[in-house]
Amino acid sequence: MSKTALVTGPTAGIGKSFAHQLAGQGYDLVLVARDHGRLDAEAAELTTTYGVAVEVLPADLADRAQLATVEARLAEPDRPVDLLVNNAGFGLKKRFLDNPVDAEEAMLEVLVTAVLRLSHAALGPMTQRGSGGIINVSSVASFLPRGTYGAAKAWVNSFSEWAAYEYRDQGVTITCLCPGFTKTEFHERMEVSRGSAPDFMWLDADELVATALKDHAKGRVWSIPSPQYKAIATAGRLVPTSLLQRFQSLGRK
Repeated sequence: MSKTALVTGPTAGIGKSFAHQLAGQGYDLVLVARDHGRLDAEAAELTTTYGVAVEVLPADLADRAQLATVEARLAEPDRPVDLLVNNAGFGLKKRFLDNPVDAEEAMLEVLVTAVLRLSHAALGPMTQRGSGGIINVSSVASFLPRGTYGAAKAWVNSFSEWAAYEYRDQGVTITCLCPGFTKTEFHERMEVSRGSAPDFMWLDADELVATALKDHAKGRVWSIPSPQYKAIATAGRLVPTSLLQRFQSLGRK
């Protein structure tokens, strides 16, 4: 029988790569994003290229009512979702006090609340069946003092690690993917240029997703692509926050 994956934020970047690689593995797909037009175009491309069934579910995950429609789809017993990829997200370029608090709250809704509620909706049926998987897309920023974006992703890390061990014996595999700078629309929307980091720090979305899917298949809790970001994650865990903050402050001068 075919399996089904639900991917949030699948129309560009890491989410698009997840959709294509999962379709290439034979998964039927449920695609969730705000832009109905882009969803339809992506669904048509995936169906034509891979011959899989693709369902589109337009929803703004910062809106609780629209988020609820995605939760309901995950909870449907007659149309099980075998893999949930919590990928949708965005960042804010300005520093905390320079952003409207409503923008900060909307980011928190997408990065934290949506991950919590969608995981809760998916885990019920998965644990009842004794099988399933969740991949939560976090960030290497979660290991560093990087404002509210990093703080939100740190929550994703903690939640994913706990849930991975909590539900492993019930047949559910949970993996936390922590990429760094990646060649996608994410940084372009934040007006972060490729010159903001050395070339060797920029990752290819297809390569990191392929690594994440392999790590997930092996039951790994963490997927941190590339040696440079593994080193940053390790340093973030070991170096005192006050020292990391001092280095970042020097970089802004």
